[in-house]
Amino acid sequence: MAGQGLSTDEIQGIREALAAGRKPRVVFTEAAGQMAGQLGQVVELTDPAASEEFVVVRFGRDELPFSPADVAIAPKGAGRRPAAEAKPEPEQPPAAPEPEFVLDTPRVPAPRREEPKAEQPQAEPKPAKRVVKAAKPKTPPGLTVTLAYAEGEWTVAAQQGTKALARPYVVKPAEALRMVALVDVPGVQEAVEQILAAERAEAEQQAEKLRAELAEIEARLAELREAR
Repeated sequence: MAGQGLSTDEIQGIREALAAGRKPRVVFTEAAGQMAGQLGQVVELTDPAASEEFVVVRFGRDELPFSPADVAIAPKGAGRRPAAEAKPEPEQPPAAPEPEFVLDTPRVPAPRREEPKAEQPQAEPKPAKRVVKAAKPKTPPGLTVTLAYAEGEWTVAAQQGTKALARPYVVKPAEALRMVALVDVPGVQEAVEQILAAERAEAEQQAEKLRAELAEIEARLAELREAR
C-alpha cells in the first residue's frame, strides 16, 4: 500500500538529495487518484509559500507539480529505474523494453491561485451619426424695375423687396421706347408710341409759335435799324 505522504524531515532529505545532484524516487499515494502506486522521480522543489503543490515529479515524459500528500518515499528496490537512468547489465541479455505507462485519464492538477485578470476596457459607444440637412439657399427678394411717364417726363426706378435700389430718374423718350421694345407685351408699345406722338405734336406747335414770335422780333429789329 502506498505511503501517507512526505513528512517534514523527508522533504528536507529530498531537498538535500537534489542539492547533491540526485533525484529521489517517490511513489504516488492514494491522494494522487489513479496514479496511486506508480513511481516517479523528484526533480525540483519549488517555493511552498507560492503553492502547496511544490514537489515537481517526473513521470514518464511529464514533469508535474504535486503536494507532499500526493507522494511518499519509494521503498528500496521498488519498481525499476526510469529508462533515462537504466544501465544494461553485461551478465544478462538485454530485456525487451517495457511499454511506457499511459494514463487513460491524466490527473488534473489542483487549480492554482491566479491573480485576478485586469478587466478589459469596455469599448466606448460610438457616437450616433448626426444627420445634417443641407440648408436651402435663401431666395433673394424680388426685383422690380418701373418705367413711368408723368407730367411730360419719363422716369425709371428700381426696387428689390422693400429696398430702393435706384430712385426715379429722368430718361429720354427714345430710351424709354427702347426699354419698352424689350418687353414684348401687346398694347404697351402702342401706348408709348401714342404718348410720344402727342409730345411730338405739342413740341411742333411750340416750335411754330416760337418761330412766329421770332419773325416778329426780327421785323421789329429791322425797323429800328432803318430809323437811324
